[in-house]
Amino acid sequence: MENKEKNFVSAIVYVHNAESRLEQFLKTVISEMENNFEHSEVICVNDCSEDNSLGIIKKVSEIATTTSVSVINMSFFHGLELSMDSGLDMSIGDFVFEFDNTYLDFYPSMIMNIYRRSLQGYDIVSASPNKKEKFTSRMFYRIFDNYAELNYQMTTESFRVLSRRVINRVNSMNKTIPYRKVVYANCGLKTDNIHYDVVDNIVHNDDKREGKFRTNLAVNSLLMFTDMGYRFSRFMTVLMMLMSVFTVVYSLVIYFTAHPVAGWTTTILFLSVAFFGLFGILTIIIKYLQLIVNLVFKRKQYNFESIEKLTK
Repeated sequence: MENKEKNFVSAIVYVHNAESRLEQFLKTVISEMENNFEHSEVICVNDCSEDNSLGIIKKVSEIATTTSVSVINMSFFHGLELSMDSGLDMSIGDFVFEFDNTYLDFYPSMIMNIYRRSLQGYDIVSASPNKKEKFTSRMFYRIFDNYAELNYQMTTESFRVLSRRVINRVNSMNKTIPYRKVVYANCGLKTDNIHYDVVDNIVHNDDKREGKFRTNLAVNSLLMFTDMGYRFSRFMTVLMMLMSVFTVVYSLVIYFTAHPVAGWTTTILFLSVAFFGLFGILTIIIKYLQLIVNLVFKRKQYNFESIEKLTK
């Protein structure tokens, strides 16, 4: 290709026990980088793989001519989010591709499709497969969309491209990034999602550590980025307060119409009022914790879609 892109691009690839598919995937990514960009780099994040993934990375890197290939070897299993954060910190590209897995179920041209889409004014462009999501993933995204204040529709993504502007903005908004997709959607910059037809119906085989990580990530994300926990606690507080009021009324009725055991009415009234106050205090504490989480992880600054220069 004669007219290659002038922008420097980085490609971050998450690798964990992927020896069976890694070679073909890396060759495809490197080929696309070298055929379309004058300057590029590929950063492989080896998340404590127990197979020959590292050896394959070193082998494939020998075919690269103009693309710089490097590998980050994590000292222990960190999971997808922290591993990709380490690669993002090392990247220097004007645009950064994030490959969350090494399943090549798309045509190589899809890589440039989402890049060209980003040049049309989108800071984040993701690629999602046109296939039925797992039941657990579908339920997670449905719950997340219902309880999160986001205009962006969450869905399963295979890879994405980010502009340097969105990376700088996210870093200024959050010291830590527990779930990148939500932080990207919450940064206020223009986002787009492109669906692609799956080339091969590849079965994703997550090992136990990856499965446990994704489960913990889903639970933590629901607690940190949605108000589901606060809504549940508020519902339980109202329910228990109503029960406490009912108990107070019932105790007074028994006191005036029957002959309860000495001290029974006083004890029930005390417990009812105590539980009423306790649940009220817990709700206030949970609300304060939610505000702290919002300030730390969901902190928003001014948002703008574009800047137009009107004078020369």
